[in-house]
Order: sequence, then structure tokens, then C-alpha cells
Amino acid sequence: MRMEKAKLIGKGLTSEVYAWGDGRVLKLFESWVPVAKAEQEYMVTRAVYAAGLPAPAAFELVELDGRKGLVLERVDGISMYESVVARPWRLFGAARQLAELHAQLHAAAAPAELPSQRRQIETRIAAAKRSSADEKQAARRRLAELPDGGALCHGDFHPGNILLTARGAIVIDWSGGTRGHPLADVAQTSLLFEVAALPKDAPLHIHVLFKFSRQLLHASYLKRYLQLRTGTRREIDSWRWALRHWGGGMARVPRVVSFRATRNCSAA
Repeated sequence: MRMEKAKLIGKGLTSEVYAWGDGRVLKLFESWVPVAKAEQEYMVTRAVYAAGLPAPAAFELVELDGRKGLVLERVDGISMYESVVARPWRLFGAARQLAELHAQLHAAAAPAELPSQRRQIETRIAAAKRSSADEKQAARRRLAELPDGGALCHGDFHPGNILLTARGAIVIDWSGGTRGHPLADVAQTSLLFEVAALPKDAPLHIHVLFKFSRQLLHASYLKRYLQLRTGTRREIDSWRWALRHWGGGMARVPRVVSFRATRNCSAA
């Protein structure tokens, strides 16, 4: 199929999504996105799908006009974020559902070919531009004290990366998928509950609702997760401390997360 015949159906921070033949989409990365990122997402998505876990099928890694792209299964559904915007009274139910799906992923052993979570965190700490050398060293020391794991971890698990479909919830955007400790993955989502901002074009009532319920939603997510999986708040907090220093102080720099995935496509 040629690009000039492809219809743009979605756009995210790092990629555009095009309809790509029958039942497929092309996730085309921006030219500045490292090739390794596209290759890793392709490999991880294939491995997760092959293991029978809720991810889109990944068919092909391509290059078009100097840009890497993934040919993925077209998944028809709306994101969990979009579902809450349409039915705000489901907000707390969605937080619990988020925890249940996260626990489901963590119950699975990660495919052997997935990269190491610890190595990924170490790499991000080293690359953190806003962290001082002392902060990086402190984060490395804390990380060294934390346990390894063999669970499937997503790395960016939030309502915009979950599509609600006729066959159940499908998790998209596996670019940060690793083999590691599940509570590190929970800690990453926990930090997002604290610092992520909604899209500016989100309805006013959603901004207001999220502002006043953020802490309660966070607590609801953690409570439900810890009902389903082994762990404690203290253990999660230990991981949070290490993770917040990998990107120049994640908690110091509010992150705008598009809590929405493009309708009727696998990723954006």
C-alpha cells in the first residue's frame, strides 16, 4: 500500500496512525524518534501478543520516507479515558478496572526476549538531563537495593493506553514494555496519578472532576491492585523514589499525558 492512498486516522505525541488495508493500521513514527524505539516496540508487541496477552497483533516493521513504522492490527474500540469522558460517573469504577487489568498483566511471566526493566531504568537515570550527579547516584543506590522480577511490565500504563473493545480490554503502546518487578510498574502508574495533566481540550467538567478526585482515584487504584497482588504501599513507595529521579525529577515536571487513544486504531 502507498502512503498517498493511506488515510490519517490518528495522531499522537510521537507518531501518526493511518488506515493500512483491511483490518490493519500503520503507526508511523516522527522522523526524530530513534529507530531503536520503533524496533523495540515492534519486538515487544509481537512477543506479548504471541504469549496470548491483551495486545494488538504486530505484523511488520517498515520504513517509509525515512520514518520507521509498525503495521499493527486495527483494534476497534474507545480508550478507557474516552469512556470516562462520556460517562464520568464511572470514574472510580475505571480506576478499579485499571488496577484489575494491571494485576492481570503482572500475573503473566514476561516473554524471555523482553528487555530488562532494571537496565531500562538505569539507562533513563543516566540520560536524565535535569538531575544532578548526586541525584543520579542516589537513585542508582536506591535502585540497587530493590528486587528484580520476571513479570510482564508495560512501563506507561494509563487509561489512554487501554482500548475497550468487543473482545475485552486491549493494551496498546508497548514501547516501554519490559521484564521486571510488577511493583515498579505500579509505581510508574502511581506517579502518573500524581503528576500527569489531562489534555487541554478535555471537557471542563472532567478537568474539575479530576482535580478534586485525583487523590481518591489514586488510592482506589492502589487499594484494588493490592487486593489482587502481593505487595505493600511501602514497597511501591521505594520504587517511586527511584523512578521519580530518572527524568530530571518526574514529580517536579508535570507531564501531560494524553489519556486518550485514537478511536478505532491500535496506537497513537
